[in-house]
Amino acid sequence: MKNVAVIGAGTMGNGIAHTFAQNDFKVQLIDISEEALKRGLNTISRNLDRMVSKEKITEADKEHTLSNISTFTNLVEGVESAGLVVEAATENIDLKLDIFRQLDEVCPEDTILATNTSSISITQIAAATTRPEKVIGMHFMNPVPIMKLVEIIRGYNTSDKITNSVMELSGQLGKVPVEVNDYPGFVANRILMPMLNESIETLYNGVAGVKEIDTVMKLGMAHPMGPLQLADFIGLDVCLSILNVMYDGFKNPKYAPCPLLVNMVRAGKLGVKSGEGFYDYSESRKAEKISSQFI
Repeated sequence: MKNVAVIGAGTMGNGIAHTFAQNDFKVQLIDISEEALKRGLNTISRNLDRMVSKEKITEADKEHTLSNISTFTNLVEGVESAGLVVEAATENIDLKLDIFRQLDEVCPEDTILATNTSSISITQIAAATTRPEKVIGMHFMNPVPIMKLVEIIRGYNTSDKITNSVMELSGQLGKVPVEVNDYPGFVANRILMPMLNESIETLYNGVAGVKEIDTVMKLGMAHPMGPLQLADFIGLDVCLSILNVMYDGFKNPKYAPCPLLVNMVRAGKLGVKSGEGFYDYSESRKAEKISSQFI
């Protein structure tokens, strides 16, 4: 599995490509948009520059990492030699099912198909293929090059062999893989998203302001980032999508998204990515500054 295809050049996709390439895997980064691929490569290059400036890697390491990445807008060409495909497209079930149907048709029979989904059922995704035993979840954390955890999610039919292979592979990336079972939200988001949602409810109910809520959680609970700032960083649309998946899966009102979150997403206030969420990121590229503190 030294050849890895990554589908999606956005925040998670380029971070996953960066991580594999830096660990000497050959990476085929795939997106339908040439512009998205350029942005993804630029992000990887900037993040590597920050690592060079902090003396975490050398300039030669940076160039070697970039040389390990090839880009494709054609899915068939991008996956033809891949031993592992990691899908990191938008958190949309219909889109993911369509991608996995295509992957099942065009990938070699022994290719492992992984998804970076943060909440959608691995079993449901696997059912769109003829190889459900080779479909698995690899939920990387953002920012991928820095965060150590990878949730390894077994679908109902995922084989022991594939699970063990992906656990070992994650270790080769310098990550700490944790095996979990396939239930909505898995472990990370099943615990995290209700906390973020309750923080938004606390704001919605007028208990305290944005900075006050975040300060309480940072200073009182030793969180490195307040929950509202974290929601902005994740993307409020992503938070809403995950909560909806859990609400649909569990039919439990504790997972129902706060009306404030719903309205903010409808208004296009998605957090860092849109320049405004619970905080304003529009001045002097604040979004880049927040992202760069992790690299």
